[in-house]
Amino acid sequence: MSVLVGISVVPLGVGESVSEFVAKAVRIIEESGLSYTLTPMETVIEGETWEEVMDVVSKVFHALSSECNRLVITIKVDYRKGRSGGLVKKIESVKAKLTKEK
Repeated sequence: MSVLVGISVVPLGVGESVSEFVAKAVRIIEESGLSYTLTPMETVIEGETWEEVMDVVSKVFHALSSECNRLVITIKVDYRKGRSGGLVKKIESVKAKLTKEK
């Protein structure tokens, strides 16, 4: 099974730059041992179960909510039975199709 979660956390009222808070969130994700990809707009985490991925999301929320009075959190979930490695395989599939079109 594969559970991919895209998470974007935007702290409000902390100034224009939020990279300090993003770094704290990514550190928590890194420490979880789960695979992840950092992008300019969100971080995508992959785990084998809903519980392990959402546990990391919860840790990110609690860490940042202790420092910020308001957070806007966007979460997208892609759940798929019988597959793992979606973090890489999804991108490889699209790239392969792009190569065929050339």
